[in-house]
Amino acid sequence: MIRIGIDVGGTFTDFILMDEADGAIRFYKVPSTPGDPSEAIENGLRQLMELAGVAGKDVGYLGHGTTVATNIVIERRGARTGLLTTKGFRDVLELGRQARPSIYDYRVRKPAPLVPRERRQEVTERIGPEGTALIPLDAASLEASVLKLKAENVEAVAICFLHSYLAPEHEETAREAVERLLPGVYVSVSSRILPEFREFERMSTTVVNAFTGPRMGRYLDEFRRRVADLGIPAQPYTIHSNGGLMSVETARECPVRTCVSGPAAGVVGAAAIGTLAGLPDLITFDVGGTSTDVSLIHEGRPLFTGNRLVAGYPVKTPMIDIHVIGAGGGSIAAVDAAGALKVGPRSAGASPGPVAYGQGGTEATITDANLTLGRLDPDKFLGGRMSVDLDAARRVIADTIAGPLGLTVEAAAHGVIQIANANMSRAIRAVSIERGYAISDFALAAFGGAGPLHAAEVAVECGIPTVLIPIEPGTLCARGMLHTDLSSDYVRSCFGDADPASWRAVLDTLASLSREGDAWLDREGIARERRSERRVLDARYRGQNFEVKVDCSGLGPDDFDELVRRFHAAHDREYGYFIADRAIEFVTCRLQAVGEVPKPPVRLHAGGASVARAKIGERRVYIDARHGWQTAGVYQRELLPVGPALEGPAIVNEMSSTTVVLPGQRLTVDAHGNMILQVAP
Repeated sequence: MIRIGIDVGGTFTDFILMDEADGAIRFYKVPSTPGDPSEAIENGLRQLMELAGVAGKDVGYLGHGTTVATNIVIERRGARTGLLTTKGFRDVLELGRQARPSIYDYRVRKPAPLVPRERRQEVTERIGPEGTALIPLDAASLEASVLKLKAENVEAVAICFLHSYLAPEHEETAREAVERLLPGVYVSVSSRILPEFREFERMSTTVVNAFTGPRMGRYLDEFRRRVADLGIPAQPYTIHSNGGLMSVETARECPVRTCVSGPAAGVVGAAAIGTLAGLPDLITFDVGGTSTDVSLIHEGRPLFTGNRLVAGYPVKTPMIDIHVIGAGGGSIAAVDAAGALKVGPRSAGASPGPVAYGQGGTEATITDANLTLGRLDPDKFLGGRMSVDLDAARRVIADTIAGPLGLTVEAAAHGVIQIANANMSRAIRAVSIERGYAISDFALAAFGGAGPLHAAEVAVECGIPTVLIPIEPGTLCARGMLHTDLSSDYVRSCFGDADPASWRAVLDTLASLSREGDAWLDREGIARERRSERRVLDARYRGQNFEVKVDCSGLGPDDFDELVRRFHAAHDREYGYFIADRAIEFVTCRLQAVGEVPKPPVRLHAGGASVARAKIGERRVYIDARHGWQTAGVYQRELLPVGPALEGPAIVNEMSSTTVVLPGQRLTVDAHGNMILQVAP
């Protein structure tokens, strides 16, 4: 059987094809098509299958990651959305928590609500904080509100009533009314999307889901049609933000769960590769064409979060904790009105792309700077399948950066790289040092098309001693699809003071969530022996506003004392202290149901004959102001042998990426084909 993973990025769409019969793997990349991402998927699949000599009927698994939902929100090109909410609460979406995005910068504004006030309708009803109906649902009020939304020609409706996570009956009645009076309109119900407390985050998440739903549905339909046209019988899966897979039908119902879909696959893949390489503690460094995505893996497991902002809008759903900044190969460098050099967050993206791509770009980018410094080979893009214009890159750096700043072209290009590296380093510190982890205890897993290009300098700046660079790092997010299991998250609020009795109630709630997970795995056809689950309890000290997550997997009714110990340890890790005699409150029960899928086989890497044989030439490369231009050996990665060291300065080429080795650094290839870069202090 053939297994294929796909990652749809802002600049390139990446593919990996694995033959289960012999474990052979092929990697491939094509330019993305932002207007219709499924077009690049079809183009790449057709070309890759032809190269591999594979027929559509041979493909038994197809997993893909996508940023379609995120881009819909960023570009505000979602559905015309309406909101039904409890009378008196229509402005919750706009009031939020009244926290400024940047407390000292009055120019920074919160984004406008995705649903304007005239499309936010109130319904007479009220559920109390105990889950009882204080005011019955008024049918006339509900119908009048739905008809007002009909007059507004809405394409989607979000329903979010007060305390519906405890009693969803009113929301379900509203859903039935919308489906009856507005047939064909997309409906997003908060008690299904996010059945937990905190009204603003629940409402925001439900609205984002409704806003993205119709367009995401059209994309998934087109994606599935194109896959079927290629003769592929397998039903495609989509990776969601927690690093697991879900069916197209689930993705259509809950597109909000795909907000960090592609990057999550990269973290999953890095965790698997790092564990195999003996480096279970990693900071992932995924640099693509548009953004840099950074995450932390501790003891082989990614860190998770339940909250993040998507284009300024709170989204509360379980996801891998990924810090994203606007710094990628296509990030635009420019001199501002005050004469300062700025890099990102604006990006040239896939269209028009960097000036060197020759597709109409006019502004300097990080890729243009790297070409100017000799770090990229203009003849080796995508293994030679894509030509770039080195002279155009140098001209735009000279005209827009060097000239205005009175610098040489080399100094200007290196300044662009230094600013980009500083931004990337801040993101790395944000997920490590700022959370109490010693950064020197971690290795840097560099991937994405530009990750290995910047990793050597970033590791030096951050004090990270080791860099792990997997095979074909530019396609690791696609490769992560083959390491990803099916999973689904279930949540239910469970307020109560912590004591043995309430702990037993928590276990009852978790058992109920487990039954829901089992029912889902039954529908997915996962055998019992391939199932597992992870149980987490959100808890806090009495009087605190926010919770910490406590892993309670494997605990039973008699393990209350162990749970308390785990809570104190989690609080100490998160905040740097714990209070042993302080009362504890239970808040939310969470369960992740997992269905294991076959993984790529572990294969030893043969490697080439010698370092000398792997050398394919030399090139002048600009290192920095101290070292200037130096002659660096250029090596082909596939020809590097396992074991012997390669000394910097050097450039290592492969189809999906380029690795820079600085003077004084040493690079080796391990038994699994990973390059291990030892960074000089």
